[in-house]
Amino acid sequence: MAKWTPKHEAPEPLEGPVVATITGGTILWFVLFLVQLPFYGWFDDHGHLWWVWTCLAGAGLGLIGIWYVRGRDAALKRAAATPQAGPGDTPGTTA
Repeated sequence: MAKWTPKHEAPEPLEGPVVATITGGTILWFVLFLVQLPFYGWFDDHGHLWWVWTCLAGAGLGLIGIWYVRGRDAALKRAAATPQAGPGDTPGTTA
């Protein structure tokens, strides 16, 4: 069996409102957790208690995701603001 190799380069990743997307998803997980709380007893009686805790875990991981993507976004903006060095430039040397 031959190894598969791509015949063309992969496209550039799409950049969008990443922070807003992660924030929206985190809010959604937390709202789902709050909506399920009044039915805690029913979930417990039917063996579906993990649904409640899954929503809380999604909200908690979303908070980590928000922290991560905000840092990534800030780093991308810093990198875009920094002037790029030319191919013959050596940092720390003067002519």
